[in-house]
Amino acid sequence: MKFKKRLFMFIAMVFLVILAACGGNSDNNNGNTADDDSSDEKSIRIMTNIVGGKTPEENDLFIEEIERLTGIKVDMVKPPSDYNQKLLTSLSSGDKFDLVLVTKELMDRLVDQEVLTVLNDEIENSDILSDPTVIPEEEWDLIKYDEEIYGVFNKFEGGTMPVVRQDWMDKLGLEDPETLDDFYEIFKAFKEQDPNESGKDDTYGLTTAGLYDIQPFLSAAGVKYKYVIDEDGNRTIPIATEKSVPVLEWLNKLYEEELLDPSFATNDGEDMQQMFLSDKVGMVTYWDAWVGLFNNLKQTEDPDTTFEARGLPGAMNDNGEIMLRRGDPSVWVIPTNAENPDVAMEFLEFWHTEEGNILSTLGIKDHDYTVDEDDNYELTEIGKEHGMDHGVVTPNNTNWENPIEVLPGIEEAQDIIMEYATLEVSTADWVDAEKIIENYAFKAIMGEISAEEAVEKMHEELLAADLIDE
Repeated sequence: MKFKKRLFMFIAMVFLVILAACGGNSDNNNGNTADDDSSDEKSIRIMTNIVGGKTPEENDLFIEEIERLTGIKVDMVKPPSDYNQKLLTSLSSGDKFDLVLVTKELMDRLVDQEVLTVLNDEIENSDILSDPTVIPEEEWDLIKYDEEIYGVFNKFEGGTMPVVRQDWMDKLGLEDPETLDDFYEIFKAFKEQDPNESGKDDTYGLTTAGLYDIQPFLSAAGVKYKYVIDEDGNRTIPIATEKSVPVLEWLNKLYEEELLDPSFATNDGEDMQQMFLSDKVGMVTYWDAWVGLFNNLKQTEDPDTTFEARGLPGAMNDNGEIMLRRGDPSVWVIPTNAENPDVAMEFLEFWHTEEGNILSTLGIKDHDYTVDEDDNYELTEIGKEHGMDHGVVTPNNTNWENPIEVLPGIEEAQDIIMEYATLEVSTADWVDAEKIIENYAFKAIMGEISAEEAVEKMHEELLAADLIDE
């Protein structure tokens, strides 16, 4: 009996020691998890194309800056090309992201596939995102889908417009154009009067990146490039109607007289930018923000440059009206399979604060900009090269005031967009519709078929493919 009693007491003591040791280890682990345990660490996985650093190395710094400012661990996937295709492939394979950056058009397609989270309640319960002085109610109306909100703005989307070499205009004594005839005369002067002073016939009046964006010229006919949907839901694409014939004929005239860069149909955005920056063309059709970026690039390269880009309104129609387009909003969406949707919303709130606005525009502190003891901001040489654009040029926050002087020409350009531009309707069908429109519009502009035949063929094929209703 004594032996059994001693054995029992020994076993009990061993059990207590083990229990105490386990308790002690648990206490130690809990003490460490406040700093190190990843299970308690807020994290988020993001897929984006335009937000972040300008190089892979700088993108790492951008991620570190997000983490410093928010305390959120970030895994950022940023494909170098074919973004939409890689995004769709990732989502269809079940890859999980907490936030994905998309256009409104792509968002609508993903909503139809039922892979996005409705955010109405989260936005309403957010002191930041529900504040109309941050994002006005009419802005939310632009991205609603059947009264539901599936995305939160990345930035304020400007619009596209004619961007002209104002220094060439001044040198040749040219006035701002109002009609298609006025634009023609300017292009003719840019072609024939040697504005780059090279002594060679090496300039064009206009270049584009394909049909991106001829809306400022379609404006003369009161025609929209993309969809128009009436109150009954009937879809039309005005460029595929007889009303656009005079504009297509005018573009053909530019092409035949070599006032339009002959490579316009195969240019991409970078090709177009380089022609404009290298004194080869006097006008492009591009984003309002690029007025400032063009000027910044040239002034950073050469502070004594005479280069000056300036935004212009489009061509007036017979009623004196101008019709430009505002860009398809870019929005952050939360997939339904997101693992950290609450943290995603926390990031979106941060993105619309002053700290988030500074990061998305100016960039990384002590890399793109510095702040002195008097709270004065100054761009570094790298920051000047980046032009205050790390995915956002103008935040979608009405309280935003840039602590550094805005890029030259951008405010005037944005005023033009706000006065004359409206949002175009893409819809999920636009990808297929645009292929038909481009095919025949290119043929008309390059003189392979008449403008009348081009719009007739467009209309027939769009109707046959059930891409329009009338």
